[in-house]
Amino acid sequence: MSVITGAWRRTAAGAGLLSPDGAVAPTIFAEMSALAASTGAINLGQGFPDEDGPAEVLEAARQAIADGVNQYPPGRGTADLRLAIAEHQKRFYGLDVDPDTEVLVTVGATEALTATLLALIDGPEDEVVVFEPYYDSYAAAVSLAGGTLRTVPLRVPDFQPDLDRLADAVTDRTRIILVNDPHNPTGTVFGADVLTEIVRLAERHDALIVTDEVYEHLAFRARHIPVATLPGAAERTLTISSAGKTFSATGWKVGWIHGPAALITAVLTVKQFLTYVGAAPFQPAVAVGLRLGDAFFADAAATLAHKHDVLGAGLQAAGFTVFAPQGGYFTLADATAVGGADGAEFCRTLPERFGVGAIPLAAFLPPAHRADPEYAGIVRFAACKKVSVIDEAVSRLARLRD
Repeated sequence: MSVITGAWRRTAAGAGLLSPDGAVAPTIFAEMSALAASTGAINLGQGFPDEDGPAEVLEAARQAIADGVNQYPPGRGTADLRLAIAEHQKRFYGLDVDPDTEVLVTVGATEALTATLLALIDGPEDEVVVFEPYYDSYAAAVSLAGGTLRTVPLRVPDFQPDLDRLADAVTDRTRIILVNDPHNPTGTVFGADVLTEIVRLAERHDALIVTDEVYEHLAFRARHIPVATLPGAAERTLTISSAGKTFSATGWKVGWIHGPAALITAVLTVKQFLTYVGAAPFQPAVAVGLRLGDAFFADAAATLAHKHDVLGAGLQAAGFTVFAPQGGYFTLADATAVGGADGAEFCRTLPERFGVGAIPLAAFLPPAHRADPEYAGIVRFAACKKVSVIDEAVSRLARLRD
């Protein structure tokens, strides 16, 4: 008999982690990373960089530790980091944000998202609309909050949603429209028409908008437009981002959320009973990062774009059909032509056969949709690695054509 009950069962079920006997299975990321480690494969599955971020940011963390910034920071985050976040939003997007009442520092974007859903979802009558495929924590967090997940598919090849289907999904039962842009795993950047329709539907049905914008500075083939900048959106939008992707410091787990003061207070009410506060010495370091010159942010996007180009060219040469991303860490490729019509099985055998790890796109779908033939052969590769590592990976994958 399974010992998983209550909220834990809901969370595991929402993430698609319950086996038929009720046991909790590992996530696909843990499974594929373990396979890569056990076979000595190059891990292009899990999305973390293999190069450190800017030296001045790293040095600021070391200096903070040396200066004794090692105890609990304020619950909302250090005052200077909250100010830096507000300055960042004004500098890049023209948004006026009160650092004292409209910003909350969190332990990564995942905590910001989970605390938000726990704070704002009242039960199964509250629906959360997400675009699928979606980052796996979304369904788990909705389940943990006791809400109901409604999905809108992103369609091959451009991974933009059908606006009619979006309009059908958003109803008076919709509590939150959850927008991940730039999008993981597809690498798409939503067009202005999509964002405008999201705001229109939210206003019509009195829904909130929650955005996950962790790849905001890593959009390289289309301009990232924060939803909160659109007319009528700011008063109903909670914007989430983090330092991990921009500054190649995913292990620091420093995120933030900003929006209307009353909503931020609601999120804080939950967050304070999750982690209470985040790591103190990383907060002044992230403030330094957010104040770096424009050249740093432009170079980060350009460097990642080049890595995607190298990866995409290598995958195409190996026989994959490549979907060129517009932003983010990941490139999607259809493996059908190289024997990967079943993407999940293909990824499970790839480390042993060819020494490369990847993730099937089906892992980012609800369990009932994982057999969708449109997505079945598509797999995700991480481009956030050294170019030399990507070169070696695509060299190994070239043997698929032998």
